[in-house]
Amino acid sequence: MKFTREVKTGILALSAIALLIFGYSFLKGKNLLESDRTFYAVYDNVEGLIPSSPVTINGLVVGKVVSIKFADRKGNLVVEFNVSSDFTFSKNSEAMVYGGDLIGGKSLAINPIYEAGLEAKDKDTLPGRVKAGLLELVNEQLTPLQLKLESAIKDADTLLTSVNGILSVDNKNNLNSIFKDLSITVRNFKGASGSLNNILSGNEEKLNTTLSNLDEMSTNLNQFSDSLSKVNIGKLVNDLDSVLANFEKISKDLEVGNGTAGKLLKDDKLYGNLEKASKELELLLQDLRLNPTRYVNVSVFGKKNKPYVKPADTIN
Repeated sequence: MKFTREVKTGILALSAIALLIFGYSFLKGKNLLESDRTFYAVYDNVEGLIPSSPVTINGLVVGKVVSIKFADRKGNLVVEFNVSSDFTFSKNSEAMVYGGDLIGGKSLAINPIYEAGLEAKDKDTLPGRVKAGLLELVNEQLTPLQLKLESAIKDADTLLTSVNGILSVDNKNNLNSIFKDLSITVRNFKGASGSLNNILSGNEEKLNTTLSNLDEMSTNLNQFSDSLSKVNIGKLVNDLDSVLANFEKISKDLEVGNGTAGKLLKDDKLYGNLEKASKELELLLQDLRLNPTRYVNVSVFGKKNKPYVKPADTIN
């Protein structure tokens, strides 16, 4: 049987159209030759997920994302994806958008939950969740660092502004003067250090003698400390208590008039006699001074006694 040119052309055109439809569907992630299950998930942000992104279960690619469309006027997005595997999971299994590293794009992973009687069927809607990818994590970590860096830059700018304000012409001159004075001070200190070295080198023998004396003094102090530690403190305290007791007894005897000293302090008659005797002794000494010839009369040549003459400093 022969086909005309027109029939051949029609068959070729139909084949091309079918191949185009199959290829377009395959590129969109839908294989017309397989009986795939279609599922949906709703997100507020798909974070760069695109059609034909792979769909995985436990890391195994089981399908592709078919389309992404707006679900409502609030901007929520509904993702349509197919699963070619007959692997069963619950309709409560989570459809999670993940990935987004520096090389690859986003992917869709189904976190399967196994619940008897709640198996997911074609056209079911699974709960959706977006997992932060590498870039999001990096941005999340870099954001506080960026804020700190900006704050540090502002502080550095403020510091530089303050330093520029401090380093005015007058302040620069003052700083130069301070550095000059500091240089002079260092030179003086260097000279003083040299003089001190000369003094130490010239008096090294005396310093050694002084240190030897100090060492000997320290040894004597240690010996004195050892001797002091050997003193019977208990006996010394007891002797001191005895002395204090005797002193207290003497004080009481003086107070009540016992003994010679006590009677001297407390006997008014004895005090009066002593005062009278002192007065008479004073009169005797005065008369001896005024009339010495009355008590001492020595005449070598037998002369007569001179008449009594009252001195000018007579005590009344």
